[in-house]
Amino acid sequence: MVSIKLMAMLGLLAGLLDASTQPLDGVWRSQGWGYVFQIQGTSWQAFEVTSTTCVVGYTAKRQPGETAGREATFRTREGEVFFIEADADDRHKRVVRPTELTSLAMERLDKLPAVCAPPTANTPLGNFDVFARTFAEHYISFDLRKVDWERAVAAQRTRITSATTPAELFDILSGLIRPLADIHTGLEAPKLKRVFDAPLRAGTDRVVRGDLNRFEKAGRAELAAVTNRAYLSGRVRSFCRGQWQYGVTEDHIGYLRILGFGDYSRHGRFEGDLRALHRALDVILGDRALRGLVIDVRLSFGGDDRLGLAIAGRLTTHDYMAYAIQGRSDGVEPSRYSQPQRITVRPGKQPVFPGSVVELTGPITMSAAETFTQALMGRTPPVTRIGESTQGVFCDPLFRHLPNGWTFALPNAVYRGPDGQAFDVRGIPPDLVVPVFADEDVAAGRDPGMEAALRALTRK
Repeated sequence: MVSIKLMAMLGLLAGLLDASTQPLDGVWRSQGWGYVFQIQGTSWQAFEVTSTTCVVGYTAKRQPGETAGREATFRTREGEVFFIEADADDRHKRVVRPTELTSLAMERLDKLPAVCAPPTANTPLGNFDVFARTFAEHYISFDLRKVDWERAVAAQRTRITSATTPAELFDILSGLIRPLADIHTGLEAPKLKRVFDAPLRAGTDRVVRGDLNRFEKAGRAELAAVTNRAYLSGRVRSFCRGQWQYGVTEDHIGYLRILGFGDYSRHGRFEGDLRALHRALDVILGDRALRGLVIDVRLSFGGDDRLGLAIAGRLTTHDYMAYAIQGRSDGVEPSRYSQPQRITVRPGKQPVFPGSVVELTGPITMSAAETFTQALMGRTPPVTRIGESTQGVFCDPLFRHLPNGWTFALPNAVYRGPDGQAFDVRGIPPDLVVPVFADEDVAAGRDPGMEAALRALTRK
């Protein structure tokens, strides 16, 4: 009898010890971003959740060992590593991913939401509802893009039956988001071998002429050649695997054309890209005779926001706020957002260039090229923007899954400046409006934007 009691006590003690070493076990809900996480021992299971739907998401395994300041380390099947850190109290934690600018706040729940028990079924209507509710609860720009989402969804939902084919469903879903004209939205159906890439905002595809792939392969080079021939002296140098092109004028004003914010290194990782970026800037900014700098992002398609921050850091001698990021946090009230996470530009490695800078922007200045532009807005002395308003897409897409295995994307967060202002859809306006690559200017071999930039820098 004593032996049985002792064994019971030892079992209870073991259970308490195990609980103390696994304080994360349970269910957690993210603030914004629509995730629920279930942690059991070494296993991590994510769910993509709305108020009425639930899809099983990615999995991860807890890694052995401890790191100061971190409560746990997890690794996904794809090899991505993320950490859990303490927050306000035991019911609140943060998910920190080294590849992202912001962390994800999460709070403990008593159990999985009812919509996840079981998850949404893989039926035509189930897939439609996941897609429609995810946009309804997370998309940030319905009003700005003048789209009545609920009305559009109601009209299309009546077309869904148990006999709806995958091809028909793809057409319905892509048709729902086509009017948004938001290039950070999209839909991919691998088994159908179909992809929907959203068009540019209406009125902004003049330079591209409707075909981004053709423009990337040939059109950009044709327009770049106009500027190179008319305004640069000597050889135009290539850096960062061709993503940067650099030359100088006869008056020794530097001209840096940035075609993208990524793919700077053969290894394709951020660390390699960052090293390539700094090697290029060491050469460019190491020129002590540099009288001013023109940065041209009129032909840039975007990339990694962190690289834009690194460039901005080489153009300042002091810290300043780039922007603050907030995700939609309420499925009913679209004006409610998560707590802002402030992103700071910090002086980079030497040499830095604190002198006069002009930035050339245009309608296909998009994504990371826009967050870079926003990161320059707080610089002292101010950066003068010349050209046209940018595309108006800032947030990295939130990627989601349908029960049938398709993936889709949408922007769910805003980037606000120190004054709380965001530039989604309308884009960041220039200080001086100058037409970007108008047909008559290209035909005449002139670049009025570059001319205006050189005049501005000559006056300073």
